[in-house]
Amino acid sequence: MKIGNENVMEHGFIGLGQHFSFNSGMDRIPRISEPPRNSHKNELISPLVIDRFTLGHTSMPEIIFERRFMIKRVISVVAVVALTALGFAAPSKAASESDCGTGKLFCIGLVTDTGKVDDKSFNQSAWEGAKAAANVNGGFAKYIETTDPKDYATNIGQFASKKYNVIIGVGFLMAEAMTKAAADYPKIKFIGVDQFQGAAVPNLTGLVFPEDKAGFLAGYLAGHLTKTGKTGAVLGTDLVPPVRYFGEGYRNGVAYAAKELGKKYPATKLIYHAPDNAFNDPAWGGTTAQQLLSQGYDVIFGAGGNTGNGALLRVAKKKGAYCIGVDSDQWGTLPEARPCLVTSAMKLIDKGVAAVVKSIVEGTDKGGNYFGKVGLAPLHDFSSKVPAAYQAKLKAITPKVLNGTVKTGVKL
Repeated sequence: MKIGNENVMEHGFIGLGQHFSFNSGMDRIPRISEPPRNSHKNELISPLVIDRFTLGHTSMPEIIFERRFMIKRVISVVAVVALTALGFAAPSKAASESDCGTGKLFCIGLVTDTGKVDDKSFNQSAWEGAKAAANVNGGFAKYIETTDPKDYATNIGQFASKKYNVIIGVGFLMAEAMTKAAADYPKIKFIGVDQFQGAAVPNLTGLVFPEDKAGFLAGYLAGHLTKTGKTGAVLGTDLVPPVRYFGEGYRNGVAYAAKELGKKYPATKLIYHAPDNAFNDPAWGGTTAQQLLSQGYDVIFGAGGNTGNGALLRVAKKKGAYCIGVDSDQWGTLPEARPCLVTSAMKLIDKGVAAVVKSIVEGTDKGGNYFGKVGLAPLHDFSSKVPAAYQAKLKAITPKVLNGTVKTGVKL
């Protein structure tokens, strides 16, 4: 569907994916440019789990019928109770935007950053979280793709004018537009992904992550894998703090590994895109990665939406080179990069979005900041290629980095 010049998509229901255990970054030191983090903090809430029913001596057809009936009954009751608590009735028909703002349906709107919603990382992960939240709450989710930053406010306004219950804005660059919208529409709840809140606003929650820690762990692994000693990163704009935290964390992780190994590596090369179109320029990402490869760089980190994806796909064509993805486990979202994709520096945006929406539904959300979790994705097929000794060292240092015992050295 199209609205004006923006791409729009509606959603039915989708299930939650695998649950991971990662660090939430609660111990982060305040960023230099931001006030101390003394605002409201939330706790992760585990998704509902329906236990298996105990089987007796009932016949198989009866067992199947009873199990199906009981499961449907439990799910229906949970959905009705959750929606009724907010003054909403469970929908009696297929979810439709026409019911938004009427009290009949819980509606979630998501405005992407300038990258596409299917960017295989940042925007896509946030959208997956929105869909999961709509599913759990028997609601409705829809997204609008932003093609120009000047349209942030207009796109947010499309959902606000229809009285959506929750509006999610993806990306640091949308922070100003989200803050204004929260003031203009005090009855709507807003979630700003990568938007740190210096002062708590009751209807605006910042979903933030310790990207420096994920980047550091990725760099630590890269420092052990490189044969040439040359490691690089192809990144979005450094005007977005999370991108800089990823890059500098990666560089410092490589240096930490080199020191442990008693080796002297050239400084990790971080290449940032210009601010314009920073997250949707795969051609630039591929060309930049090729330049690094031609200079002997053999482990390359791609972090910047479709721009970073372009780098990963180019490295995948180089035999013997490694690449590292970002935001989500890109082994699943960008399978074309598997020839080089040893891991991904993950931040669990989907789980974070779903958890904040859950707190909104339950009435416990107070605004402020919600600290999401980060970590490295599994090594997948590379688990048999990466030396066991390196994997053991990575396993040993991971909790120390995540709990802050080992500092990343990144100025926040």
